[in-house]
Amino acid sequence: MTQEYYLFLLLALIAEIIGTISGFGSSILFVPIAAIFFPFKEVLGITAVFHVFSNLSKIFLFRKGIDKNIVLKLGIPAIIFVIIGALLTDFIPQKEIELGMNIILIFLSVYLVFTTNKKLEQSNQNLYAGGAISGFLAGLIGTGGAIRGITLAAFNLEKSIFIATSAMIDLGVDSSRAVIYVYNGYFLKKYLILIPFLILISIIGSWIGKLILQKISDIYFKYIVLLLIVGTSIYQLVKYFN
Repeated sequence: MTQEYYLFLLLALIAEIIGTISGFGSSILFVPIAAIFFPFKEVLGITAVFHVFSNLSKIFLFRKGIDKNIVLKLGIPAIIFVIIGALLTDFIPQKEIELGMNIILIFLSVYLVFTTNKKLEQSNQNLYAGGAISGFLAGLIGTGGAIRGITLAAFNLEKSIFIATSAMIDLGVDSSRAVIYVYNGYFLKKYLILIPFLILISIIGSWIGKLILQKISDIYFKYIVLLLIVGTSIYQLVKYFN
């Protein structure tokens, strides 16, 4: 592997640790990082494959309980709409998707900074809507974990249940879009060499994240995560227009 691959894997580990701690999942940071190294549609393929392993690791490590009611009500719309979003990527030009991804991430991050203490109403309608929106964004731009996180936060779940429930939903989402991305040729054969490393990163990153999660205040860390996302997305926008 090239030196560039090693740097990517190191940043992927950091993204996995941060994603576990933040509760948003690693894709919200992993996608803009990976876009620095790979063409965007290939980023979608790598992200989906990586996240299947990431979600399995979290389900195992945070297995105290999964809220099955939330999994069904949020997960089913998410899976339906991730398929729609993933299918659309084959018809929308790559540059436009990448530009849209960075703009959405910047606005979403800024929104989350100013609404961290606000919660949605606990309702089935919000579960359905949160699942549909997060799934569609995951399929189209590679990340929808923040929307899912906002939706789940309304239900005051204990940390381990929150992460395990989110990971179970995300497993269905990522498995569905991974099939479409691989079929569309977004995950190239040359990236098969990354799979053993991505599996290892998903396990180690989730485990380290779990250890840190026991000793850190969520709220301040989320501010750091969101600022990192804004910075990474702005960098990508500057690179896009140069």
